[in-house]
Amino acid sequence: MSTTSPNELLRRVGVSLTGGPQHVNWSSVPVEQVAEGIERQMVVGVNLMIIRFRFAPFLVTPEHEHKHEQMSIVVSGRVRFFVEGTERIASPGDVLHFPPNCWHGATMMDEEVVLIDIFTPVREDFLKS
Repeated sequence: MSTTSPNELLRRVGVSLTGGPQHVNWSSVPVEQVAEGIERQMVVGVNLMIIRFRFAPFLVTPEHEHKHEQMSIVVSGRVRFFVEGTERIASPGDVLHFPPNCWHGATMMDEEVVLIDIFTPVREDFLKS
């Protein structure tokens, strides 16, 4: 279990947690270059977070699992998701739900992909990077 406070983790990525409501526009949220072909913007609450990812065409996110519940919304582009051994093609407007510890990964198809991911609890590993 992390001994770093949530406020400290948020401070590291430039997010202020006042405990009150937030109203932000994606245009004001810093863009992080996480890896080659992956950009990330994060809005973080007390118990959940929402992230806008931008992925380059043909980028692969290896299959993995985590303790967090996740929902993914495809904003643009097409994605080949692999969910517990089953392949699914997702297009703009599609929503996918990944319960905690669900084995999943994705391959972007032939165009840039924008996804909105929602996680609960907060992905502290994302705040540390």
